[in-house]
Amino acid sequence: MASLPTVTQPLFSRAFRHAPGAARRLRPARCGAWLAVAVALSACQAVAPPPQSPAPAPEPTVSIAALYLRPAERSLVEGIRLYEEAAFARAEAALRRALDEGLTDRRDRAVAQKYLAFITCAFARLAECEAHFEQAFAADPQFQLDAKEIGHPIWGPVYRRVAAAAAR
Repeated sequence: MASLPTVTQPLFSRAFRHAPGAARRLRPARCGAWLAVAVALSACQAVAPPPQSPAPAPEPTVSIAALYLRPAERSLVEGIRLYEEAAFARAEAALRRALDEGLTDRRDRAVAQKYLAFITCAFARLAECEAHFEQAFAADPQFQLDAKEIGHPIWGPVYRRVAAAAAR
């Protein structure tokens, strides 16, 4: 009658057990040590990491299609597009129309003023340029140009002067 394998009897055949480099029989003392290590490792895995606070909910958004139906927002988009196409006179008219039609978001008002400042600075209307930057800061106190825009040789110095005055 075949006996059941015990800790001292491995499950592999006698031929394999005696092959060069094959595993040797487990000793009872080593089994206890391995059992202790396994229990210790399983205890480490059982400890759950501390719960993380949930990520803040994203700000609610408004559909771009719904915004585009609003005359002021549509004029802002058109003004930015015309500016990018270097149609500066038409861009200026569209941006002024956007402000006149009543942009509701403070950041949108600041963006319209920013592009108007760019246009007026580029055409050497520096007093108007400065006024548009002041109005951008009035619309949105967190208004900032990006590093590339601040480095522009024409409107960069005007912006820095107005930003310094707004910070006081």
